[in-house]
Amino acid sequence: MSKRLCHYGRMSAPPELAVPGWFTVEHGVTWLLGTRCGDCGTTYFPPETRFCRNPDCEGEELPEVRLSRRGTVWSYTNACYPPPPPYVAAEPYEPVVLAAVELAEESLVVLGQVTPGLAVEDLRVGMELELTSGPLADGPLVWMWGRAS
Repeated sequence: MSKRLCHYGRMSAPPELAVPGWFTVEHGVTWLLGTRCGDCGTTYFPPETRFCRNPDCEGEELPEVRLSRRGTVWSYTNACYPPPPPYVAAEPYEPVVLAAVELAEESLVVLGQVTPGLAVEDLRVGMELELTSGPLADGPLVWMWGRAS
């Protein structure tokens, strides 16, 4: 198994991602992965791999692209019950805060958990957040939204 240098400066195996192919973590920086039609420029998240879904386009070339890491809160809520798999809930389940964030450049809205310590009371529609990642109940990594630096 190949090893890589993680952002803490020590050698470790690559992190297990909850949804491989939808995001990546490189050198401590988290990126959402989408695809963009080579013909019309329509951007997709999650990635589209078969054909462009734009009804005015017949494009089939959909190269992978890294999406914006910043966006603004479009909506938010708390989840007082555990979501379905692939989420792995801790026992006992602790509620999490979710934010739907409109990406700065793509105008796509992406739902994700917010970082620990960020409560519903801290969020406002239009507030800027930045993409990061963290473990799901001590399990695989997921993308998360945190305070913009």
